[in-house]
Amino acid sequence: MIVGLVLGDPAGIGAELAARVLSQVDPKEVVVIGDVRQLHAGARVAGVSLPDLRVVDLKNADPKAIELGKVSAAGGKAALENFTRGLDMARRGEVHALCFTPFNKQALHLAGNRHEDELRYAADYLGFAGPVGEFNVLERFWNARVTSHIPLREVASALTHDRIVQAIALTHDSMQKAGFARPRIAVAALNPHAGEGGNFGREEIDIIAPAVAAAQQKGVSATGPFPADTVYVAARDGRFDAVVSMYHDQGQIAFKLIGFAEGVTVLGGLPIPITTAAHGTAYDIAGRGVARPGAMQRAFQIAGAMASRQL
Repeated sequence: MIVGLVLGDPAGIGAELAARVLSQVDPKEVVVIGDVRQLHAGARVAGVSLPDLRVVDLKNADPKAIELGKVSAAGGKAALENFTRGLDMARRGEVHALCFTPFNKQALHLAGNRHEDELRYAADYLGFAGPVGEFNVLERFWNARVTSHIPLREVASALTHDRIVQAIALTHDSMQKAGFARPRIAVAALNPHAGEGGNFGREEIDIIAPAVAAAQQKGVSATGPFPADTVYVAARDGRFDAVVSMYHDQGQIAFKLIGFAEGVTVLGGLPIPITTAAHGTAYDIAGRGVARPGAMQRAFQIAGAMASRQL
């Protein structure tokens, strides 16, 4: 089993996190994809020694030419090139999973990425037409969402019966691939107090509850809709293994309050296991050597574990 470790945005904390991860893994189980100069710069910042590694050196992110802490087309271009090479390697079977240090979506867009995020870019590049979704993972539970990177004013109109059923089913299937025999999935409401019997909106009655029932008929252990301001407390306390939220920040705020430094993002549904740290590029602390590696280490472990189950 080999994981391709893709170097992300060179202006952030990715290189130092990669160096910390690589200093503790079996070199035979990893291939680094990116600019070797960026990797060594990250090792100097992190104060770690790197083992003898296989590096696919794309020579595209000279640390002298990239200003730390700044969004740039050059940084986005390097990250996108690295990710694309990783996807090619995975498609050819040269690596069995990908784990990337954080990207910056604005930088990716400046570099020409026309997709809303790296998940949709990967699906399009791989020619994969099946359902996909981002999952945020802590040791205790997973967070999923029906809608993702869209304006908040578009959320209610984007919630359909089929889309919610698909999100619940994708959560179930992805968690089973990660080792959950029968994940317990809670579904969040959209409106305050879960609509309170239709007084604060009817989405729960007309769309979400019927979608939960349809998922149950497919054999999925799903329940809800639950008020969003309490369901994450229940998940944190162990009553559920996952929560399906209706929109991005509904789940992300709760998830990151519970475990910001340890959260992992899984790009679910794709034919290749792909993971990253959930915390982002952290431009404000780039180059200071204070970035905490826990999330990247966990992301690398999850990518490897998912790949092992697919082999």
